[in-house]
Amino acid sequence: MQILDGKEVSSYKKEEIKRETEKFFKDTGRRPHLVAILVGNDGASETYVNSKMKNCKYVGFESSTVRYEEDIREEELLSKIREINKDENVDGLIVQLPLPKHIDPEKVTETIDYRKDVDGFHPINLGRMQRNLPSFIPATPYGIIMMLEHYGIDTQGKKAVVVGRSNIVGSPISILLARNAQPGNCTVTLTHSRTKNIEEEIKRADIIIAAIGKKHFVKEEMVKEGAIVIDVGINREKSDKTKSGYKLYGDVDFERVAPKSDWITPVPGGVGLMTIIALLRNTLDAAKKAVYQK
Repeated sequence: MQILDGKEVSSYKKEEIKRETEKFFKDTGRRPHLVAILVGNDGASETYVNSKMKNCKYVGFESSTVRYEEDIREEELLSKIREINKDENVDGLIVQLPLPKHIDPEKVTETIDYRKDVDGFHPINLGRMQRNLPSFIPATPYGIIMMLEHYGIDTQGKKAVVVGRSNIVGSPISILLARNAQPGNCTVTLTHSRTKNIEEEIKRADIIIAAIGKKHFVKEEMVKEGAIVIDVGINREKSDKTKSGYKLYGDVDFERVAPKSDWITPVPGGVGLMTIIALLRNTLDAAKKAVYQK
């Protein structure tokens, strides 16, 4: 068993992005600029956005956070997005999810200019990705691909089973693993809550992508010897044994599954760190396109 170490890969990739950013600044006199919109006072969202801003500073980006109370009108939020779309000093725009129930996340996603959609959720980016055309790839699937590349894991001809069909992780990673590329060229099965005999489907997998949002859903008996296991789950439970007051668990029962695996990601310390790296990479690429493809 070997660990797919998000700390190691993210550290390496951050230095790479930092070097590219300094060269970009030297050549153009400007720095990539990421704007994050945060609605409400959700503790997890605050943590995520703060981490993104901290990482932006480290690699030499400009970053801004726009904050709104939870009762902001939908149209006011959409108006702000349109304003940022027109700002030539902004390269990337993200709206932190989840949003309050009275705001339609699909409207928000479609209002963001796809050229600044560094989360990779806009239908134009998803459509271009599906056709294997240049696009902003959703950050978490992109992070998984970068991790597989970093460790030189050969995915050609492997059977991949994706557990969970969300537009944020499950659906896009299933497309990426099936494309004619490396990593890629897998035979992919996309499973979900309505899949019959899901345990048997998972047991046949050479590569498991667990992104269903249920603590320890993937158990030891569902994993064959030598599988590659990518755990995307982040399930929070209150704990009086940690400083933060909560403990994180993955969708995979790590302690029992790890001994059977060839490679496995931990939680925390795995895919989550790579999501931020993918966001930084997309933002730098957006800045380059804005300058060099005018």
